[in-house]
Amino acid sequence: MSSLDDLYRRVIMDHYQNPRNRGTFDDALTINMNNPTCGDRIQLQLKIEDGIVVDARFVGEGCSISMASASMMTEAIKGQKVDEALKMADLFSRMMKGEDVEEELDELDLGDIEALSGVCKFPARIKCATLAWKAMQKGVSEPEETK
Repeated sequence: MSSLDDLYRRVIMDHYQNPRNRGTFDDALTINMNNPTCGDRIQLQLKIEDGIVVDARFVGEGCSISMASASMMTEAIKGQKVDEALKMADLFSRMMKGEDVEEELDELDLGDIEALSGVCKFPARIKCATLAWKAMQKGVSEPEETK
């Protein structure tokens, strides 16, 4: 195992064992999603004001990839304009599909999220990694349907 793979594994385990933005709050857009193939589930809450994600939290149950991805995503989108959060989601989705997104990663810093890049080698785990991102996309695209 390369030192980069080891670093990525440690980053993922840190977010899984010490999730950021875990919890709930009142008066927020709430999106519930699950992955029926493995049982991962998430409840994502977003506070959006003037087109900016001012806060994001989640609760849920799932594998280390799913919960770490939710932790990383909530950190990354807080303070971002909704369209920037959606760009991040699109970039992350393409990264999970194994597309070459190296140039875009330089422009749009995903931070710890890059640690999940190796997940694309394990097709069964891609849905785990993208669950929180799909919840966020659904919430900002269809807010009236997710309340």
